Amino acid sequence: MTTMAYRKNLVFAAGCIGMLFFGIALLSMGSLLPSIAERFRMDAITSGMLVSILPFGVLAGSIVFGPIVDRFGYKLLLSLSALVVIAGLEVLAWASSFGVLQLSIFAIGFGGGVLNGGTNALVADISAGERGARLSLLGVFFGVGALGMPVLLGTLRGYEYSTILAGIGVALLAPVLYFGLISFPEPKHAQGFPLREGMTLWRDKGLLLIALTLALQSGLEGVVNNWSTTYLQQERGIDPRDALFALSAFVGGMTVARLALAGILKTTRSDFVLFLGIALSGIGVLVTALSTGVTGASVGLVILGVGLAGGFPLLLGYVADLYPTISGTAFSVALVIALLGNMTINYLVGVMSEWVGAQYLPLYLGACLLLQVGVAAVALKTYHRQAGWRQAAGG
Repeated sequence: MTTMAYRKNLVFAAGCIGMLFFGIALLSMGSLLPSIAERFRMDAITSGMLVSILPFGVLAGSIVFGPIVDRFGYKLLLSLSALVVIAGLEVLAWASSFGVLQLSIFAIGFGGGVLNGGTNALVADISAGERGARLSLLGVFFGVGALGMPVLLGTLRGYEYSTILAGIGVALLAPVLYFGLISFPEPKHAQGFPLREGMTLWRDKGLLLIALTLALQSGLEGVVNNWSTTYLQQERGIDPRDALFALSAFVGGMTVARLALAGILKTTRSDFVLFLGIALSGIGVLVTALSTGVTGASVGLVILGVGLAGGFPLLLGYVADLYPTISGTAFSVALVIALLGNMTINYLVGVMSEWVGAQYLPLYLGACLLLQVGVAAVALKTYHRQAGWRQAAGG
């Protein structure tokens, strides 16, 4: 049985479609939350509790995907996880009770977590020597989904949210069909998963340091997505609609930058790009903090988005370089730690905002960036040392 029976371009397209799928599914739920809350007569606390189910679903999906793809391959898992997301969207569209609503949201998160981790690991596996560039291009498709959903929902404004969700679910059957029609890489451990090697990853210094850098990266992105509009409205007096425009500028900056990185990383060292991105993020935070209107805030958030664009593709590329034989499991470890970091940092920012207000948001972002510089420096030193050992050993 050959492991080269698949066509790289078709498999890469499958990864991009899966990531677009993930972006659409995640943004569908969040964008339609006000309509869902109105239908079920939920207050702000209940709505917040409902939204919190989604990241737990993503976390659960991130835990399980890695060992499964290393043992059984990508084809079946990506297809099933996509069907889980579709089922979640359809149930969310027609749910008649709060319990069913909760279950549907968890399903969307779980399937999305598998798709997110699985597509990243898949693209890393087929992109040796250019992982940072290809993973950056993959990340563009999440941004396309994130930016496209508000446009789509605005276009379909006259329709009931249940009709929109049901229609999205049906349309997403097309990617599942595509997954079924193409060949994927063979499982790395078809004869049995190396459990002991997988367990040692949780004690591997290089992986844990990269994962901690990812946790800070994920926390930064989450804080901007979740708290920047509150900061702009409460502390800068910016209209809610303009604040959402500024947030869209952040997502747009990140998406365009990832598209550019796919070319830049072919000629530029990834370490330099990573630290340049952190520096640009700091400039973006400073510009946002000093701005008094929506134009300045949008410029600052665009710079911040550009700066943060390379974090996930580059760091996940390092993970795949170090652990090519169990890359799926290594990605699971890294993404689980990253998600826990996101949830923890966002919770702490929420607590601080409740105590002292949202005016210190730029300070929180700056503190995370400074911490990320220190952790990333140690992580990359460890990565290069371990990569050198692997090369010297012939692996």
